[in-house]
Amino acid sequence: MKLVRCSKCIMPSSRPDIEFVDGVCSACLAFEARKNVDWDARKKQLCDILSDAKPNGSGYDCIVPSSGGKDSHYQVHTVLELGAKPLIVTASTCQLTSIGRRNIDNLARYATTVEIVPHKGTRTRLNKLGLELVGDISWPEHSSIFTTPFRVAEHTGINLLVYGENPQREYGGPITTQDATQMTSRWVSEFGGFLGLRPSDLIDAGIPEQHMNDYRLPDDMSGIQALFLGQFIPWDSRRNAMVAQSMGMEVRVAYPGAYWVFENLDNAQTGIHDWFGYLKYGYGRACVQISVDIRNGLIERERGLELALTLDREFPDEYCGVPFESVLDHIGMTRKEFMRVADGFTNWEIFRRVVDDSNAHPMLIC
Repeated sequence: MKLVRCSKCIMPSSRPDIEFVDGVCSACLAFEARKNVDWDARKKQLCDILSDAKPNGSGYDCIVPSSGGKDSHYQVHTVLELGAKPLIVTASTCQLTSIGRRNIDNLARYATTVEIVPHKGTRTRLNKLGLELVGDISWPEHSSIFTTPFRVAEHTGINLLVYGENPQREYGGPITTQDATQMTSRWVSEFGGFLGLRPSDLIDAGIPEQHMNDYRLPDDMSGIQALFLGQFIPWDSRRNAMVAQSMGMEVRVAYPGAYWVFENLDNAQTGIHDWFGYLKYGYGRACVQISVDIRNGLIERERGLELALTLDREFPDEYCGVPFESVLDHIGMTRKEFMRVADGFTNWEIFRRVVDDSNAHPMLIC
């Protein structure tokens, strides 16, 4: 097997759901199509939606789902700039870093923030189960960021949510999904971080049913509208980071494999999540970020590929100051167990070991 990469950026065809047309990935095709969008009309449409938000008695016009990161800061900044009053809803991360804590607190200076913290004992069990069953240590976070804001909307009567980008458009997904302006229950089911692992599956694995409510959507979402902000205002991660830093958000190099210094600073488990993505699909976070910069003309493709091949393979011995062993201790897993699970999710068609040692990290061979 050989990784086939986009002829314009460096995204490989192994990315789940991505499509290629004549050698060009769907993310690059969507980026090129931006020039045909009437963005002034889109922004007016967004303003109309915000101004038409139904009174709900809560004192807020909309919910902004937030991690406290660069995009969350930009979403809040934009909604406030357009004259709406947001309620920030944060579904707590799996293992919050100190910089993540400070950035959540910083964003709370601009609007009221609600943090939802699920049962912590159950969450650590879900971290371990997520890693073992689908190769995602942060499965509970990646699920609840799409379920918790909807549940808060149901309880508060706030019927408008403003999410960030449409990931299928910005990073590559089915072409038929890239024009979606709203996040529906079907979208969440298909792309919302569950990876085929349903809450009912985890109940069967011994998790109490009531503890799984945080990872389920409301039964009735018919009155709730969730928008992708990036479908109304051109999405730009670097612009978002500049705005966020002007608002007081802190940045840092998360770990040696990081390319951008302003993304994913809140969860100490992110390094493991990204490394597993590398083992499963042959690319990591740096490849995604560098591809974005290539589309924006900020780096040449050849140099970008060289950087990605170096950065993606970096093992997260620490992440935002949290040692790898501390992350394993948090979920009750030994290094030996971790390496066994990692071996099980490694795509051995594109990786091999250079030495006969189960603790040696696999090497990408294509």
